[in-house]
Amino acid sequence: MSKKIAVLALQGAFAEHEKKLSELGIDGFEIRQLPDINRSYDGLILPGGESTVQGKLLRELGLFDPIKAQIEKGLPVFGTCAGMILLAQDIEGGEPAHLATMPVTVRRNAYGRQLGSFFTHDRFNGREIPMSFIRAPFISDIGSAEVLGETGGHIVAARYKNQLVTAFHPELCDDMYVYEYFLSMMK
Repeated sequence: MSKKIAVLALQGAFAEHEKKLSELGIDGFEIRQLPDINRSYDGLILPGGESTVQGKLLRELGLFDPIKAQIEKGLPVFGTCAGMILLAQDIEGGEPAHLATMPVTVRRNAYGRQLGSFFTHDRFNGREIPMSFIRAPFISDIGSAEVLGETGGHIVAARYKNQLVTAFHPELCDDMYVYEYFLSMMK
């Protein structure tokens, strides 16, 4: 059975995720407005970009509550960078949480602004992969989630039930392992 993955396409790096899904032979489509969430899909990707803007647009377009409900009912979701911030239960510095479905605390722009962006190789779920960080957050408190990756002593990938998050951007690297891991989360 082929899988169908929705990609939130309100702002950010959604096209890059769609390209990776296509390279894997996975049928993907964009969620841009409320009727789009009525389509049938097996998983959802929340891309990098600007979490505050994405959170605001989710609310303005009426997508916030339905997407949160889908995640809470078990829809597999993969959040990269800003997507990780959208899913986090807490954000350091007093910023209000967005979807708040994953019991982790994140630190926004933890490595600094644009000049703090970097590329490295490190382990994700026991396998060394390339990791591209752009104004990246990290997880400062893992809560009850499982650590899947660390870089420089900071948690940069985690899983909690049906939710996967990375502070880095696998859509900007050639390696497909993180996508394969996400696809394996689907029943």
